[in-house]
Amino acid sequence: MQSRKRRKDAAKERKRVLDIQCGMSWSVLQQTIISCERCPRLREWCRQVAAEKRAAFRDEPYWGRPIPNLGQPTARLLIVGLAPAAHGANRTGRMFTGDRSGDFLFRALYETGLANQPTSVRGDGLQLINVAITATAHCTPPGNKPLPQEIANCSSYFGQTFDLMPDLRGVVCLGRIAFDACLRLYRSRGWLPAGPRPKFAHGAYYPFENAPFLLACFHPSQQNTFTGKLTPDMIRAVFGRAADLLKAGATRGV
Repeated sequence: MQSRKRRKDAAKERKRVLDIQCGMSWSVLQQTIISCERCPRLREWCRQVAAEKRAAFRDEPYWGRPIPNLGQPTARLLIVGLAPAAHGANRTGRMFTGDRSGDFLFRALYETGLANQPTSVRGDGLQLINVAITATAHCTPPGNKPLPQEIANCSSYFGQTFDLMPDLRGVVCLGRIAFDACLRLYRSRGWLPAGPRPKFAHGAYYPFENAPFLLACFHPSQQNTFTGKLTPDMIRAVFGRAADLLKAGATRGV
C-alpha cells in the first residue's frame, strides 16, 4: 500500500516538473514569436496599421507586433486560425480579440464549456478551459492573406507549439488554410496514414492512431458569418463535438 502511494507521489512529482519545464519553454516560444522579424512585408504592415489606426480606436494604443499563442501548454485542444486581424489582435495583442470574428468564436467556446465568458476584450478576465489558440501566421497580413512563404516562415513556431503541448488530444482547424497547415505538419511527422488525403469540409472529423484528431470548421470571418455560411449553431456543433471527445477521454490512438 505504501509502495503504491510512493509510486503515485513520484508520478505526480514528475508531472509537476514536466509542467514547469513546458511552461518555461512555452514562455520562451511566446517571447520568440513576439520579437520575430522574419517577414519584412508583414512587419511593415503591422506597424503601419498601428500608426494609422482606425478612427474608432484612435485613442487606443495598438500592439503592432506578432501575436503570441493564447492559452497554456497544458491544454488538450488546440484551435488553429489563419492570422491576426488588423484592428483586432494587431490592436489588442491577443488572438481573436477585438473584432467580430473573435466575438463569434468566444461565444461558441463559452457555450460549449471551453471558456469562462462569451467575450474577449483587452484587460478582461478571459480564461480558456483546456484550450489554446494559435495561427498559421502570427502577424497581420494585408488583405488577410499571408503569402505561402510567410506561412512557411511561421511553421517552426507552429511545430514548436505542438511539441510543447504534451497533453494535446485534438485540433480544431478554422478554415482550409489552417487545415492544410496541419496536414503539412502531420505529413512531415509521419502522422498521416496511407490512403486518401483528408479533405477539408465543415464538421469533418479525422482521428489518427498516433496524433491528435483533426476537426474542420469554417473560419468565423465576417465573410462567412454575415452570409450565413457559418452560423452560431454550426460552430457550436464543432466545438461541442470537440468538448465531448475530450470528456470521453479521446486520446491519440482513438
